[in-house]
Amino acid sequence: MLQGMMMDRPLLVSSVLDYAADVHPGIEIVSVTVEGGVHRYGYADARKRIARLANALLALGVKPGDRVATLAWNGYRHFELYYAIAGIGAVCHTINPRLFAEQLTYIVNHAQDTLLFFDVTFTPLVESLQPTFPASLRYVAMTDRAHMPDKTSLPGLLCYEDVLASGAPEITWPDFDENAACALCYTSGTTGEPKGVLYSNRAMVLHALFVIASSAKTFQVGGRILPMVPLFHANAWGLPYAAPLAGCALVFPGAKLDGESIFSLMESERVTASWGVPTVWMGVLAEMKKHGRKPAALQRVLSGGSAVPSAMIATFERDYGLDVCHGWGMTEMSPVGTLSRLSPEEEAMDLDARVALKSLQGRRMFGVELKLVGAGGKRLPHDGQAVGELHVRGPAIVRGYYNNPQATAQALDAEGWFATGDVARIGPDGSLAIVDRTKDLVKSGGEWISSIDIENIAVGCEGVSNAAVIAVPHPKWTERPLLVVVKAKGAEPTKEGILAQLATKLARWQLPDDVVFVDQLPLTATGKISKRELRARFADYKAPG
Repeated sequence: MLQGMMMDRPLLVSSVLDYAADVHPGIEIVSVTVEGGVHRYGYADARKRIARLANALLALGVKPGDRVATLAWNGYRHFELYYAIAGIGAVCHTINPRLFAEQLTYIVNHAQDTLLFFDVTFTPLVESLQPTFPASLRYVAMTDRAHMPDKTSLPGLLCYEDVLASGAPEITWPDFDENAACALCYTSGTTGEPKGVLYSNRAMVLHALFVIASSAKTFQVGGRILPMVPLFHANAWGLPYAAPLAGCALVFPGAKLDGESIFSLMESERVTASWGVPTVWMGVLAEMKKHGRKPAALQRVLSGGSAVPSAMIATFERDYGLDVCHGWGMTEMSPVGTLSRLSPEEEAMDLDARVALKSLQGRRMFGVELKLVGAGGKRLPHDGQAVGELHVRGPAIVRGYYNNPQATAQALDAEGWFATGDVARIGPDGSLAIVDRTKDLVKSGGEWISSIDIENIAVGCEGVSNAAVIAVPHPKWTERPLLVVVKAKGAEPTKEGILAQLATKLARWQLPDDVVFVDQLPLTATGKISKRELRARFADYKAPG
């Protein structure tokens, strides 16, 4: 085939930062800090600090391919680490602090991290886990000298600002293969151990361009975007890359994601758009109702991570004049896959019709292909009727999990598409509707909870003969796990006793909200627990409190 005669220049994350510093030097990065107060600077000044940090990392011995971990909130130092680490060819491993301690231990050891940067609010957590981490791991507190922990058990703890100041102020980023890894994020271990998604420089740059092209109204030069989705969760849905490319300000909320704090920050910083999960948006919406208005400059809302209630979409649009976009994706997709963008004809529809459309997961983003797979691997039509497992492929979608060949083999179909585990239908107009899940997972506040993990622990509890977990609706968290238990013969376990035992092996947010006792669990013809029948039995269940 005749080849084009274009320059072969790599797509690197470092080029995004250089572009923003050159073309949008004064566009702000605003951060609520964990020490107190607000920090602000422009992309040009950010680039200078990032150059120092990158040189300091090299002086610390960080090599291409090394994993450098972060345990931090949304703030300017975390943003700096994203670019400094990737810029020198290393891998920024963002860690979700909401994971259970055993999972945190697993992923730090599995990733073989060399350095761990952490916000000082996580000092007790890091100290408690340090004995389980690699002995060679080094630690850096993401603060200045005045706010360093007074006493700590962490060996050789370094100060972020001291480390940064030691680096030379200029750097010429190295050129390397655009397929080199730049970021690592582990899934929350919904089935078995967490799985590592290893992102390439090429994928991150392309995904940012795809997001901008698919959300042009949001990414206008001078727009001010508040990422409520954490930097430790699927790259904050690509915003750390897309916003600098588009010339949008980033307003980081730090550790406070309550409705009152977010509303106040949106108001004071004249935020024009914000992205987050429905649970956080519920808190912001409650604050809007209290004030009787939206934050003055806010125009657009993107919500994803779990299905967005139609009532929420209607309230935002009808009562506050906000443009709501419903998104869907996965960590394995970098992560955005679809967005509920309406055509001009659809925008002209009445509110109820628009809300109905925006309650779907939207249409695919450029760079994402979708297919439905039925029994026997048969490809199903996109006719709005056929229901099958959703498979995806594209240049920013995983082709395997980091150092996990077994999980990789299970994740990809014979044609190399990634099997999402979601059951869906796709309309003739390309609109995606997620209708069920294949693995009985519970999605609570944007986080996955494994029913299998809870069941396995519950069956080992004193006085329990058998157990099953199903998802039940919750007004705040969308879904919560309900534990259904069969008592062992002659035993009288209590709800409180079982939950106390579960609490020794599960994070608090993973614990079931309730335990109900039944004489026996319904079984399928093959002897498996019938989750379908359990859901029907508890269709009218109301969560306690």
